Amino acid sequence: MARVRITQVKSQIGQSERHRGTLRALGLGKIGRSAEHDEGPVLAGMLRKVRHLVKVEDA
Repeated sequence: MARVRITQVKSQIGQSERHRGTLRALGLGKIGRSAEHDEGPVLAGMLRKVRHLVKVEDA
């Protein structure tokens, strides 16, 4: 499986509780924090929810 690196680039302040929960589940929470995950359909759905808050690149 391919790995992707997800970096938070915008604040979660002012976002819905659902978006904040998704960021927490991804292992993020502060601007500049990064996490690596295996690519898959569940991750793709999570990233679609918070695509305006994160940057995604190949790991």
